[in-house]
Amino acid sequence: MSQTDFPFQTLRDLLRYAVTRFNTEQLFFGHGSANALDEAAYLLLHTLKLPLDKIEPFLDARLLPNEIESAIAVIERRATDRVPASYITKEAWLGTYNFYVDERVIVPRSFIAELIPERFSPWVQDPEEVTDILELCTGSGCLPIMLADAFYNAQVDAVDISKDALDVARKNVAIYELEDRITLIESDLYTNVPDKLYDMIITNPPYVNSHSMSKLPQEYLHEPQIALAGGDDGMDLVRKIVAGAAKRLKPNGILMVEIGNERVFADEAFAEYGLTWLSTSAGDDMVFMLTAEQLQDGEA
Repeated sequence: MSQTDFPFQTLRDLLRYAVTRFNTEQLFFGHGSANALDEAAYLLLHTLKLPLDKIEPFLDARLLPNEIESAIAVIERRATDRVPASYITKEAWLGTYNFYVDERVIVPRSFIAELIPERFSPWVQDPEEVTDILELCTGSGCLPIMLADAFYNAQVDAVDISKDALDVARKNVAIYELEDRITLIESDLYTNVPDKLYDMIITNPPYVNSHSMSKLPQEYLHEPQIALAGGDDGMDLVRKIVAGAAKRLKPNGILMVEIGNERVFADEAFAEYGLTWLSTSAGDDMVFMLTAEQLQDGEA
């Protein structure tokens, strides 16, 4: 499509058009932006290589024909193909951290990430004594990078079964220059994990139950399904993670698991443990924690 097909001149023109297109197509916004306006603003600013936090000074600036064509192409890809914005821009934000992403990994989103800046207080009493962290189902490597940043005396082992995902994680680890702190391991959960004890095991595993998988918005179908599907009740991998955690944690260690909207299934699956649910921006039912002592007692 050429500029003559779309008689737009300014960023304001394109922003209005993009919002209308996104709303008309009833796009789903679950990968960073909360609504059509925020998503349109982000995509346009990124495409035009403008500061992502400053749209007002540029709204009435006249655009070059090639800039308009590039912007229209991005708008149409999002609206017609329903591709998540992060796959178009090849980046995703988690808190203040920016990560490279593509279709080999799901778009980073994690409530555990909200808890990292406080270094899991009060559950971790002395963050400086944390020396060994295991992170399972690492995907793009976002959580181990944030963990290494917060727990600066720790070595982080980051695990994923997908070689493709680990290639993306490796790129992000290199961007943050943490190759000496983060070890990426291709493994089916604990299979290839070093024989050592950890201060904490952190994981945001596939947990979407089969009923919910069948009803996912089209945007989620662009993501690797292996990183989403958790079986009938969403707990297939979570059960394996919990079962193997006790013998891999130090006596005062903790296991922290993100399970999204699956608390009902998690409470049922692990009723004998008495899960501790942590508060996040979405409430008290997204992330649970178990201590090494609870895990040992559960095995008894």
